[in-house]
Amino acid sequence: MPILPLRRLPHAEVLDDIESLAPYRLDESHVVGNIPMAVVKPKSREDLRELVRLAQSESFGLVPRGAGTGKAGGCVPAGRAVVVDMGAWPGEIHVSNQDLTLTAPASAWLRDVKGAAEESNLFYPPDPNSWPLCAFGGSLATNAGGPNACKYGMTRHWVLAVDALMGDGEIHSFGIGSVKANAGPSLGQLLIGSEGIFGMITGATVRLIPKPSEFLTLLLPVSQFQDLLELPGQLCAKGFLPSAFEFFDPAVLAELRESGPEEARRLPGTALAILEFDDRGCTSGAFIAALTEALGPISEHLQVASESRRRDQIWNLRRLTSAFLKEMHPKKVSEDIVVPRSRIPDFFEGLEKLEIPAVTYGHLGDGNLHVNLLSAGETEPAELERQVMDLFKLAVSLGGTLSGEHGIGLAKRDAFLALSDPSQIELLRALKRAWDPAGIFNPGKVV
Repeated sequence: MPILPLRRLPHAEVLDDIESLAPYRLDESHVVGNIPMAVVKPKSREDLRELVRLAQSESFGLVPRGAGTGKAGGCVPAGRAVVVDMGAWPGEIHVSNQDLTLTAPASAWLRDVKGAAEESNLFYPPDPNSWPLCAFGGSLATNAGGPNACKYGMTRHWVLAVDALMGDGEIHSFGIGSVKANAGPSLGQLLIGSEGIFGMITGATVRLIPKPSEFLTLLLPVSQFQDLLELPGQLCAKGFLPSAFEFFDPAVLAELRESGPEEARRLPGTALAILEFDDRGCTSGAFIAALTEALGPISEHLQVASESRRRDQIWNLRRLTSAFLKEMHPKKVSEDIVVPRSRIPDFFEGLEKLEIPAVTYGHLGDGNLHVNLLSAGETEPAELERQVMDLFKLAVSLGGTLSGEHGIGLAKRDAFLALSDPSQIELLRALKRAWDPAGIFNPGKVV
């Protein structure tokens, strides 16, 4: 149903026909949201100011959306809401070599942000699996992770300043474009990973580092899956911190071999790890010899991807894994739990005891494990809910959490509320009331 006052927005594009609205019920999760009242693509501060005024006076929510690649239902509407598609928001990417910073609007593609840094021989590490397809603003709102988080951390570790639309209808800046800023608590960091419940991110300044000049990519096949599980902690203890440490368990590897692309059918081992280093000198014989010694007997079948083409093939296979499993098992449910590196063996022991039919892959180096319940579509809803909650409880009991990089959104809201410290939930709700007293920003999410 059209919202006629939205037609008065001075510069925005407004979509209100059912055919255009339907895709906005979905992201890349299994969640299906409500049909939005409308979709607005703002292009000016005046558009945003009027949107906030209308949302407050007409009592509807504003759901921010980037490219829709999220996996927790964070950008789909809940209740009476208008989706605010930031894809047309104006602005350019600017790199400062002197300050080692990059400033970009929320509408920028993350691939272009990373590319602009690279053109200046600099590096912006955050690399979620969807980085070629996701928006910069969405990566900020969800605190996106990825393989590089093993060494470089999540998106929030790189954000210096944030611009955001707040409850007064104005865009405010939080932070400065410098690494040292200690004039009170960092309010801008509260917006990173908040999924738009406090305000709507319109742009940000992030820090950069010099681009690594060398990459060493390794395939580590093993005949016993257990041989991989203590390896992340052991490598760190011996002074090796990979820039990425990914893995496939035996079941995932078998599926890739059986039905994946041609290059997947040649993958070695019963289980498999991908290690990458970007230290200066990491391609030298001395570094590889020291790493091989640190790995011990498990390095017997270690393979070095010495050519860039082979390295690209390996990473393409890793990045297609999620889409491949979804194609093979359309109704699967994927959860991205986290446990400390030291508790990874305990997690898999606990998972076996729970008898949850799951396969795993993901970021072994930082304990962020993508646990896939492939038969979710054939499982009774109550039983599936029990399996997922048991999985979350296991992660939390080991000092971990129920989401490593995908966020909470609608998909994990109930579990998040059930498993979190009640005092922390109340603090989050108090912040929500203080920053968004009218409750218009992404209602129904997180808390």
